[in-house]
Amino acid sequence: MSKPRHTSRRRFMQGMAAAGAATVILPAANRAFGFKNANDRPTFASIGLRNQGWTITSKTIPYADFVALADVDAGILEDTAGKVKSKQGKKPDTYKDYRKVLDRDDIDAVMIATPDHWHTKVAVEAMYAGKDVYCEKPLTLTIAEGKLIEKVVKETGRVFQVGTMQRSECGSRFLEAVALIRDGRIGDVKKVTCGIGGMTGSPVIPVAAVPSGLDYDFWLGPAPKVDYRALPEMRKGYGGGVPLYSNCHYSFRNWHEYSGGKLTDWGAHHVDIACWGLGATETGPSKIAPLEYELACEYKDGWPVVDDRYNVATKFKIQADMPNGVEMIITDAGDNGILFEGTKGRFFVNRGKIVGAPVEALKENPLPEGAIEAVYGGPIPANHSVNFIQCMESRKNPISDVWSHNRMLEICHLSNISMRLGRELNWDPAKREIVGDDQANSFLSRENRKGFEIQMS
Repeated sequence: MSKPRHTSRRRFMQGMAAAGAATVILPAANRAFGFKNANDRPTFASIGLRNQGWTITSKTIPYADFVALADVDAGILEDTAGKVKSKQGKKPDTYKDYRKVLDRDDIDAVMIATPDHWHTKVAVEAMYAGKDVYCEKPLTLTIAEGKLIEKVVKETGRVFQVGTMQRSECGSRFLEAVALIRDGRIGDVKKVTCGIGGMTGSPVIPVAAVPSGLDYDFWLGPAPKVDYRALPEMRKGYGGGVPLYSNCHYSFRNWHEYSGGKLTDWGAHHVDIACWGLGATETGPSKIAPLEYELACEYKDGWPVVDDRYNVATKFKIQADMPNGVEMIITDAGDNGILFEGTKGRFFVNRGKIVGAPVEALKENPLPEGAIEAVYGGPIPANHSVNFIQCMESRKNPISDVWSHNRMLEICHLSNISMRLGRELNWDPAKREIVGDDQANSFLSRENRKGFEIQMS
């Protein structure tokens, strides 16, 4: 059961509105955000602050009050607290341990931007603590974690937004892409190609001293306990510099222990839009085949044989057999973006453009009025955070819900498993398990390190 919480007037009125027992009439300027007056704003906390953590926090500050921050790196914690103060006028409280944030009854929602291997533990515990959750993509490290999050969302009734912000932002280009498909502008979709870029390999990365201010054991958390590794080469422009090669900091996406490489990084964005366009948000592929790929190190039985260099895929071409005979290709090659091909034409979309003959044809034959808003399910907000806050008030599912996200992320996770094992995988989208392959199914979950188990209450 969720822990008891202090009930503010705002929360009481939200609960009444959600139950249909009261209607709150708001001034036009505030109504979209669920505020009853200028001083009545939701209280937020951010957990995990480097890079994307600051990005989503800064986008949300105009609509919420940030009262707490948490990060295991003392330097980035204090730096971010100073930036938040400069934007909202008041410095938030700071914690190394995120659990101190969850213990506070005055916090309505948390934003999670930790490395991927921490997402599920923090998110589940936040929901049980009575918080609504905005969690960066990819939501999970494994498919089993996705099922667990779905279970807890249902059990607790919390609002949960996944940070696949292409659904809300980027000039509505991706919404327009889905609208074009729904309006039949390319006929029946036959193929979709997701260009997500590749990764680089690394030299041997030696054991090094843990940087001052970083609680490295806590950073590892649920992941296996290993030595800190880094080369003295430094990236420039990242808060005073962080190692160019490491198993921490900005390099965590290069290690399967903490992430899934480009497949769960850019793949979590573009495969999401591809599935949305195909109408495949409640199902999945029947087969995943690794047509071409290179891994950053040697593997045996699905596991890297060394621990001193990057280990995710650097190059790849994956084929997913989607419903209705649609072929999905996920590749490191070509432009970053999505190419939809149908029986009547094709077009390409990414964050900066949407191009192709069907797009050009809109000059003479525009989409029906409201077609793009219909894809979104209503008016398009200022950004992804605003949609989250609106849903905190309405108690409806946000535009990036956990169920559609997990369905598409299963494709990305399965792609990584197929490359690690070097074979195609048959997938049962109803049972959500790999067919006839016990070894491959063993990669659908991962045990947390002792002392960092998920607290299920």
